[in-house]
Amino acid sequence: MLEQYIEKVLITEEEISEKAKEIGAQLTKDFDGKNPLIIGILRGSIPFLAELIKRIDTHVEIDFMTVSSYHGGTKSSGEVKMIMDVDTPVNGRDVIIAEDIIDTGLTLKYLKELLEHRGANVTIVTMLDKPSNREIDIVPDYTGFEIPNEFVVGYGLDYDENFRNLPYVGVLKQEVYSN
Repeated sequence: MLEQYIEKVLITEEEISEKAKEIGAQLTKDFDGKNPLIIGILRGSIPFLAELIKRIDTHVEIDFMTVSSYHGGTKSSGEVKMIMDVDTPVNGRDVIIAEDIIDTGLTLKYLKELLEHRGANVTIVTMLDKPSNREIDIVPDYTGFEIPNEFVVGYGLDYDENFRNLPYVGVLKQEVYSN
């Protein structure tokens, strides 16, 4: 039923799973013996984070933050709002920010600076990267897929809190969000 709102499938569930295996293997090598704290950015990162952490074969801890710069729309408002902070102290820790998508870069710049100010060594992993829409010069350390400047939903990504449960990343039909 949700497929009627999707213009096209951009990345399949199988492709995401395979990419999570690759990134997980690299994180295993890069963080072996370091016990990093992985911070999932709620809500969108949950499916990718779940896929990724089961592919990391070294000790990790997990925590979550909720921040937003969209506030229900399809474009960033330009203002990052902290909704929920981490519970785990980050001073002196290797911290991996796990994100669903990097779009303008505003949210990630804010988070990276905040966590570094608190004494963390920050690494960024993202399922999707949309560099053509970047307003801030920020580059993720690990990227699943680079995508074109289209409005995507599924696999955690939403439009007005809908479509997160699609098992793939798809381009939302413009008539859905232009009304």
